[in-house]
Amino acid sequence: MSHRIAVTSGEPAGIGPDLCIQAVQSPRDGLVFIGDPSVMAARAEILGLPLCLNLLDNPASPLKSGSHTMNLLPVTVQAPAVAGQLDPANSRYVLSILDAAIEGCRSHAFSAMVTAPLHKGIINDAGIPFTGHTEYLAEKTSGHPLMMLACPGLRVALATTHLPLRDVADAISKELLLKVMRILHHDLQTKFGIDEPRIFVCGLNPHAGEGGHLGTEEITTISPVLEALREEGISTIGPLPADTLFTPRYLEEADAILAMYHDQGLPVLKHMGFGRAVNITLGIPLIRTSVDHGTALDLAGTGEADAGSLMAAIEYAHNMIQQTGNDA
Repeated sequence: MSHRIAVTSGEPAGIGPDLCIQAVQSPRDGLVFIGDPSVMAARAEILGLPLCLNLLDNPASPLKSGSHTMNLLPVTVQAPAVAGQLDPANSRYVLSILDAAIEGCRSHAFSAMVTAPLHKGIINDAGIPFTGHTEYLAEKTSGHPLMMLACPGLRVALATTHLPLRDVADAISKELLLKVMRILHHDLQTKFGIDEPRIFVCGLNPHAGEGGHLGTEEITTISPVLEALREEGISTIGPLPADTLFTPRYLEEADAILAMYHDQGLPVLKHMGFGRAVNITLGIPLIRTSVDHGTALDLAGTGEADAGSLMAAIEYAHNMIQQTGNDA
């Protein structure tokens, strides 16, 4: 394997370190973890799992292989990390980990980055405005990041991400939907190898507006955009009521679903594939995948955290590298 994948360890008080340690209990060639060596060593001791740290001077340093071996690019915490206990002093550390992964991807030392969960609230408590990985990547890279979650049998992209529900309708514009749909269509082709992707689109309102009686956004905004996209050769179906679209009849035909907002699309996907689902950022000049869950502070250091989503995120990253030829 010629490519390297950066794996950020996320919030040090959460299950991110646990998942990384679990991941290396079997040989994992080509993975470069990013985090604090003392956090990893202490958490491995708490979990009772063997861990051999190979500290890297830089992203291109030689890697070691074998069970229990973690190739680690060191970043130092600002305060002692205690499993289950958030500390705003470590918020800058969490962002420094992300920055190291992004810079490694930009320099082509890494072919992709996989992110363990972080805690948005504690970063904001530290006085750092932060709404999520996707938005942070928007600031750090060119392009228009598009959040898509995937599990076996379902891909759901989001027109809007971390917005209060009262702000969603105002955010849904023709310009936004055109951009989002073109990105989704392009990346399904280039990163997933789907020659002619079929994209099914949710309406915004109940019953997709019921012909204008329950809202007009489907008539004034969504439908005109989809018609314009069809004229460009993009295969799109909708707008459809979300409670109709997320049924086997439609899902069997869809390569991806575009939901208008976070809690319209993700509850279905997480019910269908929790623990195997992956968060993927489209529309940026690097490959980024992530787990589908949060920091699970109550599970940190207990040995009960499930690394399934992290392993799925790594597998998705490998597949996307192969599809795009993005070897570092």
